[in-house]
Amino acid sequence: MSLLGSDRRVLFVHAHPDDESIGTGATMAKYAADGAQVTLVTCTLGEEGEVIPAELRYLAADKEDRLGEFRINELAAACAALGVRDHRFLGAPGRWRDSGMMGAPSNENPRCFWQADVDEAAEALLEVVREVRPQVIVTYDDNGLYGHPDHIQAHRVAWRSFEMAADPSVGAGEPWTVAKFYATAVPISVVRRVVEIPEGPFERVEDLGFGVPDEQVTTVVDAGDHLDAKLAALRAHRTQIAVHGRFFALSNNVGQQAFGAEYYTLLSGERGPAAADGRETDLFAGIAL
Repeated sequence: MSLLGSDRRVLFVHAHPDDESIGTGATMAKYAADGAQVTLVTCTLGEEGEVIPAELRYLAADKEDRLGEFRINELAAACAALGVRDHRFLGAPGRWRDSGMMGAPSNENPRCFWQADVDEAAEALLEVVREVRPQVIVTYDDNGLYGHPDHIQAHRVAWRSFEMAADPSVGAGEPWTVAKFYATAVPISVVRRVVEIPEGPFERVEDLGFGVPDEQVTTVVDAGDHLDAKLAALRAHRTQIAVHGRFFALSNNVGQQAFGAEYYTLLSGERGPAAADGRETDLFAGIAL
């Protein structure tokens, strides 16, 4: 199938396997089911992830990076659950390594994504942008949603590629102007509603380190009909995510309820028609197709 066969084309840029399902899974499933071309670029293999199931902890980060290899298959299963048929690793599988959490020794690994030259990584993404020609790019904000170095770097790389795409003097392929650039967002009001605060250092949802003021959120995609696909994709990432009914948790054991509504902040482009609450309901809102 030609990547240009759809009138609507959206590119999601995520840092690790599982990020796509946690933050944008329902949105991706909705657009894929509606016939849009959904492309996912994942920047690392997630080699530094903490493994939840005891029987799989032998995969935890080691010199052979067996966890990263395992997570390639988890991601393939998640994409199948979401109906996403076009997935690529930035550069190539394993080109840049998972950097781990901010301040970890793994941040200093010269192969890690945090140490990547932004222009070099952006040129690798530029190849995808000019091939797919998306009207919309989705990634994280400049804080990487919650300060993870690979999320921050994914934002920098995606933004640089977004800038480069329309410049005929940069890279190969035909220039392409991306109409809208979004960052994923979780309104604080939603965090309060869907997160179970565990025992320990967390007294308020603000202590969890993610969530943005509600007024920053420009767009909400209601993909409730695709919640089951999102949950199936979350279950596919079994090394990283425990799913119980409509709740899931990472290795920090912070329970989060999965919903089909997913939120975004428009960082570049014209805001399209809005609903009564002032927010767009479609990432393609206002784009002439």
